[in-house]
Amino acid sequence: MADVPDNAPEHCPGTASEQAGKSASCQGCPNQVLCASGATKAPDPAIAEIGEKLSTVKHKILVLSGKGGVGKSTFSAHLAHALASDSTKEVALLDVDICGPSIPRIMGLEGEQVHQSGSGWSPVYVDDNLAVMSIGFLLSSPDDAVIWRGPKKNGMIKQFLRDVDWGDLDYLIVDTPPGTSDEHLSIVQYLSSTHVDGAVIITTPQEVSLQDVRKEIRFCQKVKLPIIGVVENMSGFVCPKCKNTSQIFPPTTGGAEKMCADLNLPLLGKVPLDPRIARSCDEGKSFLNDVPDSPAADVYQRIVQRIQDYCSNRLTEEQSTT
Repeated sequence: MADVPDNAPEHCPGTASEQAGKSASCQGCPNQVLCASGATKAPDPAIAEIGEKLSTVKHKILVLSGKGGVGKSTFSAHLAHALASDSTKEVALLDVDICGPSIPRIMGLEGEQVHQSGSGWSPVYVDDNLAVMSIGFLLSSPDDAVIWRGPKKNGMIKQFLRDVDWGDLDYLIVDTPPGTSDEHLSIVQYLSSTHVDGAVIITTPQEVSLQDVRKEIRFCQKVKLPIIGVVENMSGFVCPKCKNTSQIFPPTTGGAEKMCADLNLPLLGKVPLDPRIARSCDEGKSFLNDVPDSPAADVYQRIVQRIQDYCSNRLTEEQSTT
């Protein structure tokens, strides 16, 4: 839970709960008197601070999936590269996968470090208009394990949003871990005072992935996070020689296309498997730059255009209502 202190007992009801400081599990907790007073139910002051800090960011996009290994970080990285290919746009990629930060490797920034300035932490730059922040930059080795409970992970996410000198941005892309737990609740809570365009949800065609993705969709609906659309990754393998497509992960229940039709959600696109995508990620390069004429790159570009159109339309609608 996002509102459980580091030193709380095992069955802490949470500082914002009506039972805070009153339940049996609160006996002996050093925070009991404070929680019982009701002071902990006040809004976290960091929410307003983050709202002020990110007021110069035009568009904020979360990349989500209930399932691990479906290509969220790969998609986040290529979305950032594609948006930053327009040199007039300022783009940043924030990695909030605290325990499994793969963005430094995918973006070719492994071994880089974060520097402190008078205005906060300075992100690491891939290009002049593409900034990246990840806990991976704070570890002494990419093999180091981050063994943290929820509250400490939430505190790090708060720091990323509040203490990084993001500057003026056109797009902030947030790459999240799988699931619907601490990190997801924290990012939604901390961004609640800002304009969030919505979430792009990533899946693969098989039902074992779609099951968890439906949970992620329910999460978005419960926390009132708009859904920009769904991307189906690994949607068939296109042979680079003959261009024929084989279904490596068969869509036994209709894949993302049927799920989107059932739930009335936009299907942004279906990205085919291409071994060169994995190679580009391992080498820290942009697949879109390396193989721009591939079927997968073509699908990526069309998905990115749809996301840009969504953000532009949403901004126009908000301006017209104000």
